[in-house]
Amino acid sequence: MKQKINSVYIEKPLSLNANHVKKPTRSISGITPLTVVLKPRKCEHGTCIFCPGGDYVPQSYTDKSPAIMRALAWAFDPYKQVQARLKTLKAMNHPTEKIELIVLGGTFLQYDLEYQYYFIKRCFDALNGKDADNLKQAKKINEIAEHRCVAMCIENRPDNCSGKEIKRMREFGATRVELGVQILDDDIYKKINRGHSVQDVIEATKKLKDAGFKVGYHIMPGLPGSNIEKDITLFKQVFNDDRYRPDQLKLYPCQIVADSPLAKIHKLIKYKPYDEKQTRYVLSEMIKIIPRYCRVMRVMREFPQEYTIQGVKRLDLRKDLEKQFRDENIRLDEIRYREIGFVLKHGEKVSSDLNLNILEYNASKGKEFFLEIVNKNDILFGLLRLRFPDKKGIILKELKNCALIRELHVYGQALNIGEKSEKDSQHQGFGKWLMEKSEGIAKKAGYKKIAVISGVGVREYYKKLGYKLEGEYMVKEL
Repeated sequence: MKQKINSVYIEKPLSLNANHVKKPTRSISGITPLTVVLKPRKCEHGTCIFCPGGDYVPQSYTDKSPAIMRALAWAFDPYKQVQARLKTLKAMNHPTEKIELIVLGGTFLQYDLEYQYYFIKRCFDALNGKDADNLKQAKKINEIAEHRCVAMCIENRPDNCSGKEIKRMREFGATRVELGVQILDDDIYKKINRGHSVQDVIEATKKLKDAGFKVGYHIMPGLPGSNIEKDITLFKQVFNDDRYRPDQLKLYPCQIVADSPLAKIHKLIKYKPYDEKQTRYVLSEMIKIIPRYCRVMRVMREFPQEYTIQGVKRLDLRKDLEKQFRDENIRLDEIRYREIGFVLKHGEKVSSDLNLNILEYNASKGKEFFLEIVNKNDILFGLLRLRFPDKKGIILKELKNCALIRELHVYGQALNIGEKSEKDSQHQGFGKWLMEKSEGIAKKAGYKKIAVISGVGVREYYKKLGYKLEGEYMVKEL
């Protein structure tokens, strides 16, 4: 993959430590995730052979998955789920002013349109602590609410990313989309009843990036029809081929889970999932080739052991693999492994001599600039994703002739809005500095405007930097 990295020294001394919370991992990346689950519904294309869900839970989950158990307790009511989760997070000493709302349960955009608007509005109502008349009003209230939605993730299928659907996701306030890609192979898609094509993946990836979204892929090694060599080869294609190049990944090795179609036919088709040794090998080979602009969000599904008929049952495999990498002094470029919060968690000493690295690469007919603040040991303090999109691919009129900022993220233990700590990387001015650098790059390239795909709860921050709301984006004249 052709790339260019420039480095600039930053005069910004910083003393760091990790704040104490009951489960620091949850908010150690700078924001606090809050998961809310959709009501059960069958997918329109049928059932992928690996999905275990039944009539009472979303199709790709079991009733013993932690998020599903919480949702079941509240009969999948979005307001009550958010309300209860906020209470729990507060009790665990997590900051709750900067929330990433994660909508789980399946292909959200295939639900009834009225339910989609109802669901998102009620999530905002719960964050706001008051009921709005409509979604637009709920979002406006959230701009200055106590619990602000600074980011929103929606799970989606590659064949549900039309221009109309992308506009709707922005109307909801979504900033990140996770696509069920699994593997880049049309023959295997047919075998597992996936119901979409590799071309759908290519087109969805491009449309989402050109609308400013962060794009995540779910990847599933060990599917029927695949093997270790094919999995690794096709995974390399994810990053070597500039039609893909996602920003984030979830690595979910295929398991035979109770109540899934695969549980019924695996003997007939003579299928066996990877054992633990094979799984460790495939995952380690995949993780080692992930470029520095990509973050692995999760490894392994949270299926209870009693539901897993065959396949790896361990949920802590990632932790084990990362320990192995550290013990063997294997250098990883993947984002999460380098984040300041996770490095501190492992008790490592951190130098505060900081540089700005700028990685340039082509992706989905556009040009990407990955700006990252790192120290001499390549530990990551903050990042920004700047895109020069394919001008022919612009769907939303407010993005015409705009450079796009697809992500701004400062890492370290999450702090509440306005809160400062000399020993944390958040709120040190890194975000503002990264914004200024990206604006300079865009201006030098001839752009007159720059747009940010801002979460509703971060609009006030961008207003202070000279941005104004146009449509669903924060836009600034350069």
